[in-house]
Amino acid sequence: MVDYQELRTVRQLASEAPWLTENKLRWWIFHAERNGLAAALIKISGRVYVDRAEFNKWLERQRMMPLEGTKAA
Repeated sequence: MVDYQELRTVRQLASEAPWLTENKLRWWIFHAERNGLAAALIKISGRVYVDRAEFNKWLERQRMMPLEGTKAA
């Protein structure tokens, strides 16, 4: 179930994360079907909202794992 308090517009989400630009987020949204971000998106009447909790889960799945036999920094 969606928690409406976790929904953000692209601009709102980008303003909450200084490392994230609106353009980068829009790029990820454009490619959402291929990169797995679609589960975090809600589209209503042409406007896209991002579920912040699901976005955070998606972001965590993008973490690069250390190679076997190497120590994490």
